[in-house]
Order: sequence, then structure tokens, then C-alpha cells
Amino acid sequence: MKADHLIEMANQIGMFFDSLPDREEALLGIAEHIRKFWEPRMRRTLLAALDAHAREDAGFSEIVFAALSTHREALAPAAA
Repeated sequence: MKADHLIEMANQIGMFFDSLPDREEALLGIAEHIRKFWEPRMRRTLLAALDAHAREDAGFSEIVFAALSTHREALAPAAA
């Protein structure tokens, strides 16, 4: 799956959680959703895009960029 499509999907998840009044709960919710429902290959591609680009260059929304950066360790798939 292409990184730009995964970023778009992550931003859609972020739009949902951005409505929560508690910012920390929103960041955790985004990260948990991606961890639970995205396969390791998808998470690796998303995190590689995070590493390769500034937020604006890659197309990450602010809240998704913050969630991925804050909860990166939990999102990284275990080494095979």
C-alpha cells in the first residue's frame, strides 16, 4: 500500500478523534486504532513516511503527526 494513501487514511482517523475534548485521549485513540487495526506492513510504511518527511511535506494532519510521534514506540511492529 502506498504511503500517501495510508497518510490519507490516518488523517481520516485523526479527524474523528480530533473532536474529543481531551487532547491526550485523542492522540492515544489515534495511535491505538492504528495499532489494533492496521497490519504491521501498513504501520511500517506509515512510520517510514513520518521519518522521511516534515509533516507538511508528507501531508500528515497536525493531530496525526503528534499521535504518531508521541506513540511511535507502541506503533512500531515487532522485529520479525
